[in-house]
Amino acid sequence: MNIDDHAEELASDLGVDKAEVKESLQNLVEYSVPVEEAKRSLRRKFGDEGESQSSGPSAADIADIGPDSGNVTVTVTVLTAGQRSIRYQGDDHVIREGEVADATGTISYTAWEDFGLEPGDTVTIGNASVREWEGNPELNFGESSSVSTADAIDIPYDVGGDRDLADLQPGDRGRNVEVRVTEVETRTIDGRDGETEILSGVLGDESARLPFTDWNPHDELTEGASVRLEDVYVREFRGVPSVNVSEFSTVSTLDRDVEVGGPTRLTIREAVERGGAYDVELVGNVIEVRDGSGLIQRCPECGRVVQKGQCRQHGDVDGEDDLRVKAILDDGTETVTAVLDRDLTEMVYGGGIEDARQQARDAMDQEVVADTIAEKLVGEEYRVRGHLSVDEYGANLETVEFDESEDDPAERARRFLQEVGA
Repeated sequence: MNIDDHAEELASDLGVDKAEVKESLQNLVEYSVPVEEAKRSLRRKFGDEGESQSSGPSAADIADIGPDSGNVTVTVTVLTAGQRSIRYQGDDHVIREGEVADATGTISYTAWEDFGLEPGDTVTIGNASVREWEGNPELNFGESSSVSTADAIDIPYDVGGDRDLADLQPGDRGRNVEVRVTEVETRTIDGRDGETEILSGVLGDESARLPFTDWNPHDELTEGASVRLEDVYVREFRGVPSVNVSEFSTVSTLDRDVEVGGPTRLTIREAVERGGAYDVELVGNVIEVRDGSGLIQRCPECGRVVQKGQCRQHGDVDGEDDLRVKAILDDGTETVTAVLDRDLTEMVYGGGIEDARQQARDAMDQEVVADTIAEKLVGEEYRVRGHLSVDEYGANLETVEFDESEDDPAERARRFLQEVGA
């Protein structure tokens, strides 16, 4: 059913004007309220509070809840509790969000009203609707739901939001981290109130490094500062988790220096199975230099690679010369495409743009530059550091360091055999 059909059904049941119902329903749905909860809210608003309340939704274990579960009642312990502001049609609205658990599993939630939930509380949430959020089911509850105190339950999960950076996942809410700010810059963006200044950069701890955005700049977030961030949420940015600091987050300076680890050393398979990784180190052999390497042309408007004078977005353009390498790296567990920018490409090529142009002119073939690079790289082992993203186009590593490996292959083989128990 579309919004118009839902509104007509509601108007008929309630005996009120359809246009008024449709406007209210559309506002709630566009405000990210699930349609079934929006309909229940309107029934309450227009005086039909008894709808679907006599029998009520059945109790459910978290493990049995899926995106199509409809409405459920659950008894859970609150693991994390955060809040965030969203805006619709010029009005700010504060939502509460986090994670709850029972003995069977965990699930994220969004509360559209303030029920006073705190980590460690055990509650029964009645008439909560289930929607899909970032590929997983999520509980949504508001004014048509009930929240009551319940007896404590045994759960195999830690209460509270403290996490290492390496343990953060997109979709996390109400998390707390203790980190050092390794990079930070002020940027101006088009925000909810027009041009807005934000902070962005990189955070680090002993476990990992991750990008961050502070939407309400905190003075404590300066380069080199060791801080505790409370009530942050995590989104995916270019295939890796990104820490988001909001107006509701608290930032406090620590009386100790947080140690920052180096890149996370993984096999390619481990990195790919994570679905992306920030500041990761891979070691493997270059088995191929892909098409689109060497001397290439980019659109002067958007920076996309130009093919035969054509940009996918801007059509006919005069491309600007650039250098790039797309090298397939194989460590025996999986493969990844390492993408080298101009500076790294000049390093492995042994020359700059003008050298590449001259070689292409002499050979009357632009592909000769890529061939020269392939002769140097293919078959050799390299240590590659960068940021990995995994999507429908494959696994790609935005490379920041590219060096010949100093690993002892025999020693690595012995370690591998020990790991597999051979």
